[in-house]
Amino acid sequence: MTDDIDEARDWRGDQVDCSGCAHLALNAGGGCRIRHACVNDRYARRIDRFFNWNPGLADGYLGHPHFEVRAIAAKSANLFLLPPLLGDVDETVRWNAVRRLPKRYALRLRGDPHREVRMRVATLIDGDELLPMASDQDYYVRLVVARRLAPLLLGRMINDEEAEVRRVVARRIPDEWLLGMSSDRDAAVRLEVAQRLSPDRLALMRHDPDWRIRYEVASRAMVGELVGLAEDQDELVREVARSRVAVRLERETGASP
Repeated sequence: MTDDIDEARDWRGDQVDCSGCAHLALNAGGGCRIRHACVNDRYARRIDRFFNWNPGLADGYLGHPHFEVRAIAAKSANLFLLPPLLGDVDETVRWNAVRRLPKRYALRLRGDPHREVRMRVATLIDGDELLPMASDQDYYVRLVVARRLAPLLLGRMINDEEAEVRRVVARRIPDEWLLGMSSDRDAAVRLEVAQRLSPDRLALMRHDPDWRIRYEVASRAMVGELVGLAEDQDELVREVARSRVAVRLERETGASP
């Protein structure tokens, strides 16, 4: 489907009339084109083309009543005119403004009422400035924070209420904190922990109720710690434990005088 098959209408649903447009002279010079590049059109892609062709006109549209126009104009407008848009009623406008401004402006939107803005703001800041968002009410926001926060700052997220967030934390926290998550209530989180633990500490999880964790233990823990797992209720766990114990015995027997 092309841009030219539908009737050009503005954001209120009225038909676009070039004859009354302030950019009529611009149209004559090829600076805009109805149903293709028009600031009055209801379609964002056409508004976007208009400002791509005429970025110098963006400043004059930051107060337009249609949010799409304000949001798209914010991508080309003078930076010094953008701070007031951080209080715009529409989240798209706020985001398009803040992503072009210096990082200090993003701090104002850490508590933005819209989750999408907060998620994106979390990608703009880091370090201690990101910490307040570790307790955001939306778990998607906390997920972004868990992925970006420095590992040494993840301690406060170890007990996050959402398992997916804790899984990310378990992948990234310092090794010395891992055992603190080895009894997590979610097996997927414990598995992340088990996969990172060193062989000499992994045996501490050999009694885990989830067979996947016990399988990880049987596969990597010190062989001397596998006696109990050789009789595990799960066949796969038993097999790998017995196999490793047998290999060790074979080597010891072969090495005997």
